[in-house]
Amino acid sequence: MQEKTVQAIHQATDLITKEMGKVIIGKDDVIRKVLMAVLANGHVLLDDVPGVGKTSIAVALGKTLGMNYNRIQFTPDVLPSDIVGFSIFNRDSETLVYVPGVINDTNLLLADEINRTSSRTQAALLEAMEEKQVTVDGNSHKLPDPFIVIATQNQVGAAGTQVLPHAQMDRFLVKLAIGYPDRDSEIGIIQGRQTADPYATIKKVVSADAVRTMQAAVLQVTIKDELVGYITDIVSASRANSLIDLGISPRGAIAVSHMAKACALMNGRDYVTEEDIRDVFFDVCAHRILLTQKARAANLTSYDVLQQIISNVKTPYGV
Repeated sequence: MQEKTVQAIHQATDLITKEMGKVIIGKDDVIRKVLMAVLANGHVLLDDVPGVGKTSIAVALGKTLGMNYNRIQFTPDVLPSDIVGFSIFNRDSETLVYVPGVINDTNLLLADEINRTSSRTQAALLEAMEEKQVTVDGNSHKLPDPFIVIATQNQVGAAGTQVLPHAQMDRFLVKLAIGYPDRDSEIGIIQGRQTADPYATIKKVVSADAVRTMQAAVLQVTIKDELVGYITDIVSASRANSLIDLGISPRGAIAVSHMAKACALMNGRDYVTEEDIRDVFFDVCAHRILLTQKARAANLTSYDVLQQIISNVKTPYGV
């Protein structure tokens, strides 16, 4: 890959982070992880308490990337046909006519509070997230390229929620938490919303075509065989760990490599390092494992167990 291409992407992602930072103050690391996921052509699950900016990230991202943006507020009465569309009989032509759903003609879909709708409606996104298409009455309809889902959920007030099944959790490239801002950042948030709308100040940085170009560049980033072996050793260790019932899937291993490539590119390099892998590992893998009852009884989290694993796996370069 040409050096000027790498630097151009590095500069563009820095500018995108800066623009989004006008709304999401003090959370540049989270913004960068979301942007990495977009460059890796993956989906994002934002899991946190209400009011910390989950929806704001998706709105700000859509503005800066110049992509067609749509939002669906999930509630118990949302139907699969609201998402993927449905067929209606045309009496004149005596044929079924497809009526598009909310995800058609959408590059960036905000699936807000995805855990507050039925399992059947949640599952309507599975094909779209994996194959970038929807099938209605036996007919497949391609979705725009790129197509990215940013879903939000919070666990406060569990009544009426439907936990995402593991198979669907595995479709998300990363699961991120935003967390509360520090004191200075919160002061900036309050002050910034006294006299103006911060969203109005966000500028479009790139186009959807540019996003596709950056996604293609990520695939060209070099990852050496030793580092592929390192990823393989880590995921294999998760499957053999006595504290884990279900380890990291092959899809998860691929996700680590793609996310690490995006991390490298955003850091101005066309090659992956061990640091890139470790930087993205927990965000990519923590939601992909299921802990044993023993681990849960000991109040261990997925992050705790994965930290033990990555600490024990030998690194290829001894770093």
